Amino acid sequence: MNKTLIVAMETYLRQVKSWSFIMLVLSPFILLAISLGIGYTSATSSSDQQRIAVISEQPALRKEFIKANKDDVKASVTTTAAAQKSVNDNKLSGYLVLSTDKNKVTGVYHSSDSIGTGMKTRVNVFLAQTQQQLNLANAKLSSKQMKSLAVQPAFKEKIKANHGGANLAKIISFWVLVFMIYMILITYSSVTAQEIASEKGTKVMEIIFSSTKASKYFVGKILGVFGVILTQIVVYIVGGYGFFQIAMHLDNIKSLISDNQSLVNGIIKNMLGINLVFVFLGVIIYTIISAFSGALVAKAEDAPKAAQPAIYLSMIAFFLTMPFQSNSDALIAKVLSYVPFFSSYFMPMRIINDNASGLEIGASLVILIASILLLTWYIGQIYEGLILQTDDTSFWKRLRRGLAYQK
Repeated sequence: MNKTLIVAMETYLRQVKSWSFIMLVLSPFILLAISLGIGYTSATSSSDQQRIAVISEQPALRKEFIKANKDDVKASVTTTAAAQKSVNDNKLSGYLVLSTDKNKVTGVYHSSDSIGTGMKTRVNVFLAQTQQQLNLANAKLSSKQMKSLAVQPAFKEKIKANHGGANLAKIISFWVLVFMIYMILITYSSVTAQEIASEKGTKVMEIIFSSTKASKYFVGKILGVFGVILTQIVVYIVGGYGFFQIAMHLDNIKSLISDNQSLVNGIIKNMLGINLVFVFLGVIIYTIISAFSGALVAKAEDAPKAAQPAIYLSMIAFFLTMPFQSNSDALIAKVLSYVPFFSSYFMPMRIINDNASGLEIGASLVILIASILLLTWYIGQIYEGLILQTDDTSFWKRLRRGLAYQK
C-alpha cells in the first residue's frame, strides 16, 4: 500500500507542479479578474460623470431627494455655479434644480445631454410623490379621507414551478454542467493517456515491476490523477465563491444578481450536491479508459493519439444529451442514465429536470462506482502485459495480447 501511495503522490506532485496545470487552473480566474477589473475601473472612472448634483433653496426638499437617490447624486455640490462648472468639466452629467411654492413642485434639469431614462423616472417619481403630499396638505382633508386615499392596489405573482425562472435555471444549469463535464474529460483524458503512454517501452518500467506489482503501480497512477482532478474542482469551487463575493461589491453586478436571485439560487442548487459527485465520478471512469488507451499505444511517440478513444466516447455522450434536454423522461434517457460512461451526463440532466427519484439516483451511483472499481481492478491485472509491449503491431493485436495476459 505504501508503494501505491508513493506512486500516487509522485504522479500528483508532478502534475500540479506543471505549468500546464497551473495555467489550466488559473486561466478562468485571470479572465474573471480582468473582466472585474475592467468593470470596476470603468464604473469608478465614470461614476461621477453619471451622477448629478441637486440644487434647491429648500434644504429639506434637497435632502429628501438625496436620501432617496444617494448613489446617483454628488451631495458635495451645493450651488448652481459649482454644478455648472462640474458639468462643463465632464465631472457630472448634469444638475437638477428643485423648487416649490404653496401649490406646485418644480424640477428643472440642466445638462448638455438628455437625462438618462432611469434617472428621469426617479426624478418624476420624486416630484409626483412630493406634489401629492403638497396637494393633500392644501386639501386639508379629514383623517378618514386621508386614510381612504392612502389605500394602495395589490399585485401578486403566482408562477408554477415548471415555468418562468425555474425553466431558465434548468436550461442554464444543464448546459453549464454538460460543458463542464465535457471540458474536464477532454483535458484529463489527454493528460492521463500521455502520462501512461510516455512510459511505454522504457526499461524503467521493467525495474519498477520487479519491485512492486503492476496493479499497485496502476492504481497509484490513477489515484494521483484523481487527486489532481479533485484539486482542480475544489480550487474552482473555492475560487468561484471568492470571485462571487468580490463581484457582489460592484453595484451593477450586485443589482443584476439581486434582480435575478431566484434564478441564481436555482443554478447554484443544480450545480452542487449530487450532480457534482456524478461529474467527478464521470471524469474518473473516463480517466481510467484513457489510461488503458495510453498503455495500448505502440510507442511513447504515439501518446497524443492515446486519448482519442476516450475523447470520442465522451463526444458521443455529449451530443446524445442534446435531444433529451427538454425530454429527459424519455425511455432512452432513462436507460442511459444507468449506463457507465453515459450516466454522468444523463443522470444529472434527469436530476435537474426532477425526473429521477432518490432510488434511481442511488442505483445509478452504485453502478457507476462499481464500474470504476471493477475497471481499475481488471486493468491493473493486465497492466504489465499492456505497458511492456514494444512491438509495432496493430492496435487490435496489442489489445488481444493485453487482454489475454496472465501474470
